[in-house]
Amino acid sequence: MAYTFMLVHGAWHGGWCWRCVADRLRLDGYTVFTPTLTGLGERSHLLRPGIDLATHVADVVGVMRWERLSDVVLCGHSYGGFVISGVAEEMPALIRSMVFLDAFLPGTGDTIQKVTGPVIQDAIRAAGQRGELGVPPRSAETFGVNEADRQWVDSLCVPQPIDTFTSPITLTGARERISRKTYIRAKGYYNPSFDRAFAAVQSDPSWHCHQVPCGHDVMVDMPDRLTELLLQGAA
Repeated sequence: MAYTFMLVHGAWHGGWCWRCVADRLRLDGYTVFTPTLTGLGERSHLLRPGIDLATHVADVVGVMRWERLSDVVLCGHSYGGFVISGVAEEMPALIRSMVFLDAFLPGTGDTIQKVTGPVIQDAIRAAGQRGELGVPPRSAETFGVNEADRQWVDSLCVPQPIDTFTSPITLTGARERISRKTYIRAKGYYNPSFDRAFAAVQSDPSWHCHQVPCGHDVMVDMPDRLTELLLQGAA
């Protein structure tokens, strides 16, 4: 019961997206952190050139260090899979378990631009050609968010700092050395990258794999089930 949940959002989102899940975990007595990465959400006023993947890894590492956290259940959604993989490289001794929530599972040298699909690749290139600091958000409908919550999600998503999509990650295997690992795939969202990640870990006994019948933003669509799976992943 002493462990702490660190929930890391994906691209275009912010800590706000975890509200329902965080509330449930806190009601059960757990400590929960939902940091908003630099340039997004309530920190969107900090958008500037040079915000890259390393910046976002440092955001999470900073919370873990300054809050003196340990026994952390580290969950990353979507792009957050890159972030938590980087965090594992820097803070492995503090991590109890890792949960990849419909998330990228990068290898060393990978970038979002490399592993994502052509729609996002085109959006990254177009934003770069226009000299923009961020890649415009995709719609909640595209992510398969339930109709009742789409307007809320769309109203809070903001451009993603472009360099976070183009900066490569360097990995040495720290993620694989974490003993408890979970992958959760949202079956209602088409994404070949996530399908490949899910298939790759299914045969690995160090991973627990689950599928949920909803769109990409599982924390919005199925907060009760996700809370259950996060607790399972910590056990």
